[in-house]
Amino acid sequence: MLSTLPPSDPFLDNPFSAFSGGFPPWDFHDIFSDDIKLTTPLLITSSSGSDEPNQPHEKRKPDSDEPNNRVMDERKRRRMISNRESARRSRMRKQRHVENLRNQLNKCRLENREMKNRLQFILYHLNRIRTENEWLRSERTVLNQRINNYTQILVYQQFQPFSPAWTCNTTTVE
Repeated sequence: MLSTLPPSDPFLDNPFSAFSGGFPPWDFHDIFSDDIKLTTPLLITSSSGSDEPNQPHEKRKPDSDEPNNRVMDERKRRRMISNRESARRSRMRKQRHVENLRNQLNKCRLENREMKNRLQFILYHLNRIRTENEWLRSERTVLNQRINNYTQILVYQQFQPFSPAWTCNTTTVE
C-alpha cells in the first residue's frame, strides 16, 4: 500500500530545499577513470552574459581578449578552409560540366559529319537516278516516235491496193 505524507511534512513545502543555495560545481574526476581528461563544467550564467542575475544589460569588456581572439581566429580559419574546399568542389563541378559539354560537342560534330556524308551519298544517288530517268524518258519518246512511224506505214499499206510491183521474186515469162 502507498502511504501518504502528512501535510506538515517539510519535504512537501519545497522538494528542492537541498539545492536552495544553488548547484555545487561537479567534479567528474572521481566518477570516471583517470585516463579520460574531463574538466569541471562551467556554471550557467544569466542570459545577459553577466555573473549577477539582477544586473542590467550592459556591455562588459572581457578580462582577456586573447581567448576570444583565438576562438574567432579559429572560426575564421575553419570558415576559410571550408570556403576553399567549397570553391574547390565548385571548380571541380564546373570542370566536369565543361568536360561533359565538350564531349557532347564532339559527339554532335561526329554525328553531324556522318549525317553530311549520308546526305552526300543520297544526293549522289538521287542525281544518278534523275539522269537515268531523263535518259529513259528520252528513250521512251524515241521509241514512241518509231511506233507511230511503223503504225503509219502499216495503215498506209492497208489502204493501198496490192500491186505486183511489190513482189520481189517474180519473173515474167514471155
